[in-house]
Amino acid sequence: MHYDLTTLPNGLRIISQDMPSLRSLSIGAWVGTGSRDEEPVEAGASHFLEHLLFKGSEEWPARRISEAFDAIGARHNAFTSKEYTCYWARMRDVDLELGVEILGEMIQRPAFRQAEIDNERGVVLEEINMNEDDPTDVAHEQFIHALWGGHPLAPPILGTPESIVDMSRDTIHDYWKRRYTPKSTVIAVAGRIDHDRLVELIENAFGAWQGDAIGRELVTPSPSRKVGVRYRDTEQAHLIIGGPSLVRDDDRRYELIVADHVLGGGMSSRLFHEIREMRGLAYAVHAFRLPFADAGSNAIYVGTTPSQTAEVLKLVRGEMDRIMEHGIKEDELARAKGHVQGALAISLEDADGRMNRLGRNEITGLEHRSVDEIVAKVDAVTLAEVIDVSRAAYGGPYVIGATGPFEDADLEEFVR
Repeated sequence: MHYDLTTLPNGLRIISQDMPSLRSLSIGAWVGTGSRDEEPVEAGASHFLEHLLFKGSEEWPARRISEAFDAIGARHNAFTSKEYTCYWARMRDVDLELGVEILGEMIQRPAFRQAEIDNERGVVLEEINMNEDDPTDVAHEQFIHALWGGHPLAPPILGTPESIVDMSRDTIHDYWKRRYTPKSTVIAVAGRIDHDRLVELIENAFGAWQGDAIGRELVTPSPSRKVGVRYRDTEQAHLIIGGPSLVRDDDRRYELIVADHVLGGGMSSRLFHEIREMRGLAYAVHAFRLPFADAGSNAIYVGTTPSQTAEVLKLVRGEMDRIMEHGIKEDELARAKGHVQGALAISLEDADGRMNRLGRNEITGLEHRSVDEIVAKVDAVTLAEVIDVSRAAYGGPYVIGATGPFEDADLEEFVR
């Protein structure tokens, strides 16, 4: 994959990919900090900062930022994960200079006005309340806590109502000062872009920024069999069952993507066919992966009527056992390979997809591979490799996170 990468003297990395047929571009500022990097008193600070940086600097207050982006028809937003935060904008190529200027002000010179902090505190608390009202989100948090409790990956990205209420301006400022540095940041751009011009603009806007890179301690968790249920008298039970799996840069990840698709990756997957199509036990059922630097997990989500929970969990465990013991068939392997390759190509058809791939790979240290290189990796996956990786990903110890009208003890038999 062709891309251009430049590192400024202050350590800021600039990576870009030109898409000359476009008249627009996507730019993202990726900062290598997330919820796993917070001290207990800072719980939720990464996400809180994501909100506050859009309040702007002294020169560029929030209203001016919004009006400037609106005036050029741009889209802008941000997102926070457990390991990084990204601030992005999509705009015409001719508006790049304005986009770089605004991002530079937001990231390097946030005003942290007390009134705006207090107002945004209320917004974050409403976001937490909204997630608490979504039983699927609660089930995911229950699963992660049961799987990685006590590990830096376990706390919720949003923090808790208590931590957000108690968080002071000094705590937020000090976290920003410690974690936001040029050496911990990547500017990624994809679209109609001249890399030399991009570097010139970013050097003008970010070149004086100083600060050392702040790493993180990587600790391999030791999960054990566990159930975490949030009791709710709901019409549907939300169930997640899974366990430890491959870390993010494991060489077997392409084999695992194939196995995931066969097990629960689409409408032709085994779990979708068996649980929804053949038995009508669920509307939604799918497999997903949580890959991080020092830990990974594979899991299955199912939403079903509470009275059908036992039957559904038995079916999920049964399909896991079958793929570990017998592997998959040739036609399943061919379909999964075709799906992975097609989905990859489609995801990189626009500037947003390519910018996200560039920025995420660079900030996490993954290699930048072309579509052809990944297609070749997927093509090389064998039936025997799928069995081996399935045993590594689905072999337990098993963990369940759930919301519904039952207690932990009601589901413990399914993690044995």
